[in-house]
This record gives sequence, structure tokens and C-alpha cells, in this order.
Amino acid sequence: MTRENQSEKKMMNKDNADKKSEKEGLENQKQELSFTEGSVFGSMIRFALPVLGALILQAAYGAVDLLVVGQFGDASSISAVGTGSAFMQMVTFIITSLAMGSTVIIGQHIGEKKPKEAGDTVGTTIILFAMIGIAATILLEIFAGSVLHILQVPEASLEKAIIYMRICSAGILIIIAYNVISGVLRGVGNANLPFIFVGIACVVNIIGDLLFVAVFRMDARSQYLVPE
Repeated sequence: MTRENQSEKKMMNKDNADKKSEKEGLENQKQELSFTEGSVFGSMIRFALPVLGALILQAAYGAVDLLVVGQFGDASSISAVGTGSAFMQMVTFIITSLAMGSTVIIGQHIGEKKPKEAGDTVGTTIILFAMIGIAATILLEIFAGSVLHILQVPEASLEKAIIYMRICSAGILIIIAYNVISGVLRGVGNANLPFIFVGIACVVNIIGDLLFVAVFRMDARSQYLVPE
């Protein structure tokens, strides 16, 4: 093979590689919405709907737990799960709100074409939320009973509520991990993957609730043994 042929072959390979990279770039742009190009209103709607759907599904966990326990448990279990799920929804809301702050900052850096600053924000977010998660887990495990006394849980359901609360507390790091990953993905313009993640988790939650409560008769203890 002559040098000219070799050079032509290299040029063709380079062109093919460039076309492939360009195609992959276009596919990534389709998945990641941009608010700096095209219709802002259309991008906002396509971004907001999956976010809204994910938040609704997250809020539905406690309702599903309560519905299943209401079908197969007793009154004390319903009271325990109702109180515990309401408190955990508040904790989840706080975590989600904090994670959205990271989404805004990451989105700003991405829009300004500053990938290094965006990466630094992601690293800081992971460290900060890891510390928050560890602290929240320890505090709720220790003071679950005190929190429930403040919430005036009836004595008949207090023991079950404490068990439920402590199992919930053990899963706080998982909740935080989901919200941090979702915040990063939304910051780069991808709101669909978090919605898919929480949708899968919701299905697993329903199956797990039915399995542990209806089949294994684990009552309120089972409600947070499935992933959220």
C-alpha cells in the first residue's frame, strides 16, 4: 500500500470518527435540554413535567404504605405508618429542596460553559449531602422516640411507630443519594432519568409492600424495607 493510500485511509477514518462524534453529540443534545438555545417555553415544559412527575411519585410512597397497611394491618399500624410517613415526607421535602439549589448552580455553570466549576459543585454537593445524611441518620435513630412523643403519637401505636421511624432513618442515605444524582442530572438538562428512576422505585415499593405485609405479615415493620 502506497503512502498516498495510507494517508487517504487515515483521512477517511478521521472523517468517520468526526461524523460519529457529531452524531453522538446531537443525540446527547436531544436528551439534555438547553435553555440557552431555541424556544425557552418549550424546553421549560419538557423539563418541568418529568420533575413534577418525580416529585408526585416520591410523595406517593407514604400513601402506598398507608393503603397497604390499611388493607392488611390493624388500627395501631395505620396510625404508626401515617405518622411516620408524614414525618419522612417532610424530611424528603427538605432534602429535595436543598438538592434543587445544587441543580441551579450546576445549571448556571453548564450554561456559562464552565465545566470545571460545575464539577467542583458536584463534588461539594456530594460531600455536603453525605455529611447531612450521616448526621440525620444518627439523630433520628437515637431520637426517634422523642420525635414521636412531640408528634403526640398514641401509646397503642408508639412502639410500631418507633420501629417504622428507625427503619425509615436507615434509608435516608439512599434518599439523599437519589436526590443528589437527580440534582446533578437535572443541572445538565436531563430530567427524564430521575423520573424513570423514581418510577421503577415506586413499582418496587408497591411489590415490596404487598409481599412483606400481605404475604409475610410483617405489618408496619415492612413498609420501609423496600427501596425509595
